[in-house]
Amino acid sequence: MKIMTIVGARPEFIQTAPVTKAIRRRHTEILVHTGQHYDDKMSDVFFRDLGIPAPEINLDVGSGSHGKQTGEILARAEAAMLREKPDWVVVFGDTNSTIGGALAAAKLHIPVAHIEAGLRSYDRKMPEEVNRVMTDHISTLLLPPTQAAVDNLAKEGITQGVKLVGDVRVDVVTQTVPRSRDEQPRLLDQTKLKAGEPFALATIHRASNTDDPVRLKAIIDAFNTLELPVVLPVHPRLGKMMTEFGLAFGGNVRTLEPIGFLEMIALLDACRIVVTDSGGLQKEAYMLHRPGVTVRDTTEWIETVHSGWNRLTEPEDFKAAVSAALAPPPADHPDFYGAVGVGERIVDALEAG
Repeated sequence: MKIMTIVGARPEFIQTAPVTKAIRRRHTEILVHTGQHYDDKMSDVFFRDLGIPAPEINLDVGSGSHGKQTGEILARAEAAMLREKPDWVVVFGDTNSTIGGALAAAKLHIPVAHIEAGLRSYDRKMPEEVNRVMTDHISTLLLPPTQAAVDNLAKEGITQGVKLVGDVRVDVVTQTVPRSRDEQPRLLDQTKLKAGEPFALATIHRASNTDDPVRLKAIIDAFNTLELPVVLPVHPRLGKMMTEFGLAFGGNVRTLEPIGFLEMIALLDACRIVVTDSGGLQKEAYMLHRPGVTVRDTTEWIETVHSGWNRLTEPEDFKAAVSAALAPPPADHPDFYGAVGVGERIVDALEAG
C-alpha cells in the first residue's frame, strides 16, 4: 500500500514518529509536511529528536489566518494527492493541517484515517474543536485513543470504521523518557534550579489565553507570584502578545526559547506539577504521573480531570488550583491510554481497511 501521512504542527510531529516507523516497516509512505509550523524550534527539532525521516513533500504554506492557511493546505495537498495517488491519507489530531489534508482526500474519494478521532471539548470557540469534528465526519477509518473518544463518536452517530487503538504518545513517551534524562542537568543549570528542587513546568499558547490582554495579564501575574519556581518555554505567540500588551515575567519565572520534545520530556520528568493550556502536555503529564493544572474551562482529555490528576481553572482561581495540585495525588492512576504498540495497531487497522 501507498500511504500519505500529513503533518504540519508540533503535536503531529510528535505523534507521527511511531506511526511512520510502523508504516515504513510494512508499506510505502509519502510523508507530507504542510509547513504550518516551519522554523527549526517549532518543526525541525522534532524530526531530529524523534528520528522522523525528512518529508518527501513540503507544501510550504507558512503562517496566515485560519481560512487562508487551511485553504492553502487544501489546494496544495490536493495537488500532491493527484500526483502520488495514495491508497490512504493519514491525518492527526485537530490542526489546520488535519482538516485541510482530510478535506483534500475526501473530495478526491481517497480514504482518510484520522488518528486521535473522537476527542471533544464541546467548545466550538476553539478552532481545534471545529477541525476535529469536521475531520471525524469525513473520515473512513477513525482511530480514537480512549474509550471516552469512542463514546463521543457514537453520540454523533459514528460507529462504522471506528477502531480503538490507544494513544500514540504512549509509544513516544515510553521511548523518550530514558534518553531525555541526559538533558536534565543542562536544563536545570540553564534555569538556575538545583537537582531535586521542585518546580512547575508551564506552557501557554492558545489564542483564548494569549490574545486577551486582561486574561493574559492575570495568568502572568499568577506565574510571577507562585510559591515555587516556574519553568516556561515561551511559545512565539505568547512572546509576541506579551510584548504587544507590555507584560513581563518576574524573577520567579525561568523562561526558555521553544524546546524540542526530548527537552520537554526531560523537564516533565523532573518537575513537580504541570500548568498548561496544551492538549498534548496534559496527557504526557498524566502518563508520567505528574499532577496538572489546565488553564482552560474545557478539555478534550476529560478523563484526566475525572481521575483527579488534572484540574481546569480560570485565571482568578489559578493559585487555588496550583495549591490543590501540590497536595498528594490520587492513589489510583487508571490506564486510559492503552499499551505500547499503538503505531503497529494503527497499521493493522489500515491493512484491515
